[in-house]
Amino acid sequence: MLAPENTLMSFEKAVEAGSKGLETDVTISFDGVPFLMHDRTLQRTTNIQEVFPNRTNTPAAMFTWAELETLNAGAWFLSHNPFGTAGSLGAENRRRAGNQSVCSLQAFLQLAAHTDKLVIFDLYRPPRGHPYRDTWIQRTLEVVQNESSIRSSQVLWLPSDLRALVQEIDPELQQTAGSPLPLEELQSNHIVKLNLHYSSMSAELTSEYSAVNITTNLYVISQPWLYSLAWCSGVHSVTTNAPQLLSSMTAPLFLMSPDEYNLMWILTDLLSLVLILIIFIFHW
Repeated sequence: MLAPENTLMSFEKAVEAGSKGLETDVTISFDGVPFLMHDRTLQRTTNIQEVFPNRTNTPAAMFTWAELETLNAGAWFLSHNPFGTAGSLGAENRRRAGNQSVCSLQAFLQLAAHTDKLVIFDLYRPPRGHPYRDTWIQRTLEVVQNESSIRSSQVLWLPSDLRALVQEIDPELQQTAGSPLPLEELQSNHIVKLNLHYSSMSAELTSEYSAVNITTNLYVISQPWLYSLAWCSGVHSVTTNAPQLLSSMTAPLFLMSPDEYNLMWILTDLLSLVLILIIFIFHW
């Protein structure tokens, strides 16, 4: 990652690296503005301690958009260097990174619309006492449909809450599931894509889903060797923190058939079991 997470700069960098889609996390402010934030609070990725020192543990959703706009969402990236990439930034990029602010969902969608990228996001329900706790799905749909120029077909709709209602309101959204449910259930919910953790990687399941036009995305894959495994398993896409690294790969680091791939994982599991038994016996 070459910029602070969930900032507009981070998505611009992903576009520059050749990413086909953009992934984020969405929370809704106290006054109804969907914005990008992964954590429950603002402590890790903003200067909340400096601006609102008495509210550092307050859920991010309990701040108004005007309050959120006063925060710096980039300086932490330079000081903490979470991915070891901050040192590679030139002076101008360091200046930009250090001045990033909290990004709204609208701005994120506009970038995706202008660059013709797919989007996928986790949507967090606001806490109790929040004005939009029971209408968070509808409010988010309003932004997608009426407050941005993105096409609904660019949106991989991941939230499972009120899925039938969402499908009725906007059938052009690409309904996406976050777990490998039975085929009948996936099809009855109009699911066209699965978004799964890489530990769910299976060439057999990927092929089974693909046969009924359900594609598979795996997250989070940022190492070339793991990307190669995903490639060999037949998945259609991956979510990564290192698009600049993976986009340069024109082929897997190694090639293997589906049978060889499955055998590798079986042997890995067996080896892990043996090691666990040895450790258990040694400590016994």
